[in-house]
Amino acid sequence: MTVPRPPVDDADVARFVADLGLPGLVDTHTHFMPDRVMAKVWAHFAKGEEYYGRPWPIHYQVPSDERLTILRGMGVLRFAPLVYPHKPDMAEWLTGWALDFAADTPGAVPTATMFPEPGVVDYLGKAVDAGARLVKAHVQVGAYDPRDPLLAPAWGLLAEAGVPAMVHCGHGPVAGAHTGLDVFGEVLAAHPRLRVVLAHAGMPDFVDALALVDRYPGVVIDTTVVGTGFAEAIAPLPADWPARLAGVADRVVLGTDFPNIPYGYHEQIAAIAGWAAADERLGAGFLRSVLYDAPAQLLGV
Repeated sequence: MTVPRPPVDDADVARFVADLGLPGLVDTHTHFMPDRVMAKVWAHFAKGEEYYGRPWPIHYQVPSDERLTILRGMGVLRFAPLVYPHKPDMAEWLTGWALDFAADTPGAVPTATMFPEPGVVDYLGKAVDAGARLVKAHVQVGAYDPRDPLLAPAWGLLAEAGVPAMVHCGHGPVAGAHTGLDVFGEVLAAHPRLRVVLAHAGMPDFVDALALVDRYPGVVIDTTVVGTGFAEAIAPLPADWPARLAGVADRVVLGTDFPNIPYGYHEQIAAIAGWAAADERLGAGFLRSVLYDAPAQLLGV
C-alpha cells in the first residue's frame, strides 16, 4: 500500500486515517490540566519571543470541552493527557487531577507525574496501583536533575511495574539546568529495564536519542513537534532521518503536544507521512505503527 495523500488541514485528518485502514489515532503526548494551571502555561507561551526567541501562539486556546471535540473530530480514539509540576508539592495533586480527568473523560488514558521530593514513591506507587499508564517527567520545566537520589526509587518502581515514563530531557526548545541525553542516559544505565518515551525524539539531539533506542530495549521516541515547519526552523532533522528510522520503525509513537502548539494538528501528521514516503522501508506500514499500533501497545489500550 502506498502512503496516502497527507492531510491538508485538520478536517482532512480523519480521511487520511481511514485511507490507512486505521480505526483512529492514539496520541501519547497531549496536555490537559486544571484550568488555572493551563492558563499559566498559556501565559508562558504568550511570551514566546522572550523565552524562545520567536512567537508561540497557541493554536487551540479554547475550553477543554472544545479541545476534546476537536480531537475526536480528527479521529483521536485514545490520548494521554499529561501534567507536570514546576516546583515541589504539585506533583501529587496534579496526578490526582489527571487520574480523575481520565476517569471522567472517554478516550483519556490515566497518567501521573513526579518530582524529586520526599513522598514521591508513595504517591507514584498509589497512582500506578490506580491504573496510571504513563508518567510525565519534565526535566526542563521542573529544573531538576533526573539523577537526584530522591528519584532513584521512583525510577525503580516504574521499571519494576513496567509503566513507561514520558521524559522531556532534551535541550529543546531551550536548554535547562539538567537537560541533555547524556544526563538521562545515566538514569537508563542505572535502570536499564525502565520503559521510557523520549519526548520530542530528544530534540535537538535526534541522533543521540536513536542511540539510546538502540542501547535500551525499553526506550522509544515520540514525534511531538518533530519535523513540523515550526520545529525545522529551530531544530532541523538530519537529512537522512527517514533512513535512520527504518531500523527502529516500531519504536516510534505518535505525540503532538496538543493543544499547546503554534500550528494545526494536521501538520504533525503530514510530517510523519513525509518520512514514511521518503524511504520505501517505511511506507504505510510505518504510519500504521506510529499512529496506532505502537502507541496503543505502549499505553496498553
